[in-house]
Amino acid sequence: MMMYLVFVIPPMLLGMYAQWRVKSAFSSMSQVPARMSGAESARRMLDSAGLTNVGIEQVGGRLSDHYDPRAKVLRLSSDVYNGRSMAALGVACHEAGHAFQDAQGYMPLKIRAAAVPAASFGSGAGMYMLFGGMLFNFQPLMIIGVIVFSAVVFFQLITLPVEFDASRRARQQLVDQGMIAGAEERYVAKVLNAAALTYVAATLQSVMTLLYYVMIIMSRRD
Repeated sequence: MMMYLVFVIPPMLLGMYAQWRVKSAFSSMSQVPARMSGAESARRMLDSAGLTNVGIEQVGGRLSDHYDPRAKVLRLSSDVYNGRSMAALGVACHEAGHAFQDAQGYMPLKIRAAAVPAASFGSGAGMYMLFGGMLFNFQPLMIIGVIVFSAVVFFQLITLPVEFDASRRARQQLVDQGMIAGAEERYVAKVLNAAALTYVAATLQSVMTLLYYVMIIMSRRD
C-alpha cells in the first residue's frame, strides 16, 4: 500500500493543483476585457482559414468546451461563448485550433482519435485483468492487463502534442488576426498554460500507474 501511495499520490496532487490553477487562471483572466466575445473570435479564426463549414454552438457547464470532429462543431460553454475577456478568447480559439488540426489532417490528432476505443477499454479492463491475475496467481493475465492499460498511457502521451499545438495556433491566430495586441498575448498564455498543466498531470498519473503495475509483476517474479 505504501508503494502504491508513492506512485499515485504525487501525480494525483499535481492533478488537483492543475485543476485549481485552471479555474484560478480562467477566473482572473475573465476580468481582463477583450474587444469581442469568445464565439466571435473563434468564428473569425475559423473563417480566416476557410473553415466556414465548422459551426459554433453554446453548451451548458463550466469549462466544458470542446471540438467535435465528427459533427464539425465547436461547442463552447456560456462563459466562453458570450464572454468578452482574454480567458474566453483563449479557450475559444484553442478549440478552433483543433478544427484547424482536423482540416489539415494533423497526424497526432488522427492517432489520438483512433486510440480512443483502446484507451476507454484499457482504463478499466487493464486493472481488472491485472488484479484478477493476482487473485488467481496467473501471471499471463497480469501481463495482458498491463499491456491493455498501456493504451491509456499512449493516449495521454499523444494528447500532449495535440493540445500544445492547438494552444500555439490559438495564440498565433489571435495576434495575426488582430484580435489582441502582441502585449496581450501573455494574458491568453496564462489560461492556456494552466490548461496544459492538466494534461501533463493526467499523463504523469497514467505513466506512474503503469510503472506501479509493472513493479507488481516484477515483484511476483521474484
